[in-house]
Amino acid sequence: MSRPTEAAGRTGRPPRRLPGAYAGADAAFGARLVLVVAATAMAAVPFALALVLVVSRWAPLYRLDQATAERLHATALGHPGWVRVLQFLTGVVWDPVTMRLLVAALVIWLAARRAWRLAAWAAVTAVASGLIGLLVKTMVERSRPSLPDPVAHAPGFSFPSGHAMTATTSCAVFLLVLLPLVPRAWRPLPWALALISVVGVGYTRVALGVHWVSDVVGGWLLGLALVTATALVFEVWRADTGRSRTPVTEGLEPELTAPDPEAPRTGRRTP
Repeated sequence: MSRPTEAAGRTGRPPRRLPGAYAGADAAFGARLVLVVAATAMAAVPFALALVLVVSRWAPLYRLDQATAERLHATALGHPGWVRVLQFLTGVVWDPVTMRLLVAALVIWLAARRAWRLAAWAAVTAVASGLIGLLVKTMVERSRPSLPDPVAHAPGFSFPSGHAMTATTSCAVFLLVLLPLVPRAWRPLPWALALISVVGVGYTRVALGVHWVSDVVGGWLLGLALVTATALVFEVWRADTGRSRTPVTEGLEPELTAPDPEAPRTGRRTP
């Protein structure tokens, strides 16, 4: 009677793997996916609440939006020089086109460094931000503020603010990608610059009378939910390549400081 290995060699078929050979790895991957879905859902709750309040025309929110718009509009009418500064910031410095071009340049740089995972993550996050923001605008169809003697105009619907959402996702992409390259003593600086950009662009949109306050907050919340989702998926991707989890303060890929960020690691762990 021939041995099983000899029979397999004669038939040319590889030995059949046991059904439970990868049960541990599959279970770990499934657990990570469940955690990703749960965390993403939790991150989306604040935006969902804001969306419900806007769609239902909640009276306290309407009064807040109206009062803030009128107060800032009165300030803008009395300070034309300040209006020009705001228009430059929102139309050039923090314009969505500017932000997306910067992210595109980052993607090209990452590809040149052979950091393919990070390049894919940054590109997907930026593209998804634009598409999801446009989709939600089209679904909600909220009108922009209508003020006497407007100092600025903007096309399209109002909720959520595309400027605010793009600034949030773009600044998050830069932070999570580039933090490993910044010395620890200097890391508060990029965080501060990102916060100033995100808050600043939101202020310009409300101060120029082209968005309600709730539009800007909705853009911030939707951007954060999107980045949370894509970053968690990236963590699952890293885990499947044998990389360990890293705190957000270290960036998504600390190995970016290495000449070849995606080189196989020795002593790779199995999930």
